[in-house]
Amino acid sequence: MADNNDIYSKLGVSSKKEDVHEAIKSLDKGLFPGAFCKVIEDISGNNELCSVFHADGAGTKASLAYMYYKETGDISVFKGIVRDAMVMNIDDFLCIGATGNIYFSNNLGRNSKFIGGDIVAKIIHEYHTYSEKLTSLGLPVTMCGGETADVGDLVKTLIVDASAFTTMKKEEIIDADTIKSDDVIVGLASSGKASYEEEYNSGIGSNGLTLARHGTLSHEYYKKYPECYDTNLDEKFVFFGKHKLTDPIKEIDLSLGKALLSPTRTYTPIIVDVLKDYRKDIHGIIHNTGGGQTKILNFGKGIKYVKNNLCSLPKIFELIQRSSETQWKEMYGVFNMGHRMELLCHESIATEIIKIAKNYNIDAKIIGHCEKSPIKGKNVLEINSEFGSFNYD
Repeated sequence: MADNNDIYSKLGVSSKKEDVHEAIKSLDKGLFPGAFCKVIEDISGNNELCSVFHADGAGTKASLAYMYYKETGDISVFKGIVRDAMVMNIDDFLCIGATGNIYFSNNLGRNSKFIGGDIVAKIIHEYHTYSEKLTSLGLPVTMCGGETADVGDLVKTLIVDASAFTTMKKEEIIDADTIKSDDVIVGLASSGKASYEEEYNSGIGSNGLTLARHGTLSHEYYKKYPECYDTNLDEKFVFFGKHKLTDPIKEIDLSLGKALLSPTRTYTPIIVDVLKDYRKDIHGIIHNTGGGQTKILNFGKGIKYVKNNLCSLPKIFELIQRSSETQWKEMYGVFNMGHRMELLCHESIATEIIKIAKNYNIDAKIIGHCEKSPIKGKNVLEINSEFGSFNYD
């Protein structure tokens, strides 16, 4: 069993990416430095508008899809990876209130020894199919081509990324710098089966997958799939879990592999509906990606965030923790742990947001509130959970 203290860093991953933040700290933060995405002057020069470029991807979840495909022959799992790459962009855009026309370019880097043309075709086709799906959910999306690169010297299996662009009115930007010390935090559940999803969603999202797959999957995969891990890692941290990809999780009627590969849920229709009536009342929207429940620390000014009424823990996170023996504090700092989108607003409109979410069969609740930080100019976070109380800054 691996040392269960700060496993994520031992796997070569940083949940907070401190070195990246250090590298960019002196760069221009754009028109709205407190916004979830960088916002720049409009590409056409219109002073009333602004432009937003963004890039994100499925991360190491793509490697997991490759493993599952090799084990089962189910090529459809690559469709979910495309959705991960797109939603990681889309739902970041939603955090600044961008609900207009969005233009996408796809970026696929592969090792052709392992990733054949049939997989490439499945991936490219799904970009177009899911663009149509997002458009039907109220968010117009257009695919604008992309790049498929054979980079076997650099990539062991595949990387599935996407880039997105949109323009919007400056006055409609949601700037998280406006988060107030008397706001409540409304959380939108990450698991379950939304009315617009084809199957049950485990809630995993697209972050923390390095810990999730190594911490749950059996060491028998170590010799079987050397193309699916960093050979510089200490062997005891590579696939040190207790399960096979095909092991059933009876409570949610999914195999472990399918649960880990549940496509990242988009909250598009909910946020579109909320912003139609309450845009001016929303002070911040936070997408719990890198950093999990601690992502919120990067936004707002001088706020103490208290999360003391969290959503029920999805089964997949219980399984990851039990198999990997990761400390609960680290679990909350890596994974969304039950809700992946947070809306910060006055309590008076929270009930309406919850109603809108439930119209789409997504659980929602007030999961916490804001206070003035006890440390001047610094954000802090207190999580009170069924597994203990944890503090982060």
